[in-house]
Amino acid sequence: MARRKQIGRRVEGWKAKSWFKVYAPEVFDKAYLGDTVANEPEKVYGRVMQTTLGEISQDYSKQNIKMRFKITNVAGDAAYTDFVGHEVTKDYLRAMVKRRASRIDSILLLTTGDGKKLRVTATCFTINRADASQQHAIRKELTDYLIAKSKEQTYYQFVKDMVSGEISRDVFKNIKKIHPARRVELIKSKAIEASASTD
Repeated sequence: MARRKQIGRRVEGWKAKSWFKVYAPEVFDKAYLGDTVANEPEKVYGRVMQTTLGEISQDYSKQNIKMRFKITNVAGDAAYTDFVGHEVTKDYLRAMVKRRASRIDSILLLTTGDGKKLRVTATCFTINRADASQQHAIRKELTDYLIAKSKEQTYYQFVKDMVSGEISRDVFKNIKKIHPARRVELIKSKAIEASASTD
């Protein structure tokens, strides 16, 4: 009998919950991300939704880019998000790594023109092995370019160009003058909140 009462309470609790439709920021055309459930709107804030750029853009060649969005606003049964990071899948990265070639990483804390902070990992994959001086020059080019680019753009301008590949294509043109390069990717990013910017 006690067990039956417990189940009844669970059912009543579930019925009291509401479903909220979650949407991406305007820069991603407020694409529908999915649903989340809570018994009051305040409990939805801060939840993180994960999807792929392929799902958002309906371009399934971009399924290798995982996107993360945090709920920051609720209006009625709609929840709106901010972009908080992305990551290229490990399978994609493994396919990029070739024998007798170099992988050069640069991890940067960037500040956009509107004062937002973003930690970005940029990676260059070369056609053949680069020596130490060439790797240093490539890493410096990645660093200098991304710092300058982030300063001249707003947060969402930079995010859009980052995940679309536009930034990678632009810096690739400079890097291939240093050493034969196969690809440049911004493989990971994470938004840094103001309270955590010194971490």
